[in-house]
Amino acid sequence: MDSAASLIWGLLFGSIGMGYFVYGKRQQRGIALVSGIALMVFPYFVTGWFLIVLIGLVLMALPFFIRY
Repeated sequence: MDSAASLIWGLLFGSIGMGYFVYGKRQQRGIALVSGIALMVFPYFVTGWFLIVLIGLVLMALPFFIRY
């Protein structure tokens, strides 16, 4: 991790990812489940707070645009 900001953003998106994961599992929504897993995992592989925020926002928006 680059800085404290990266750590905090990673923690925030990981927590939101946990919520998406639980929602997707209970409601049987595949895209929310996959998006939640991705939100929890991607901060481990991305450095820099700007990329973490950008990717996190995209992953959070996916379930609203992709519905099946």
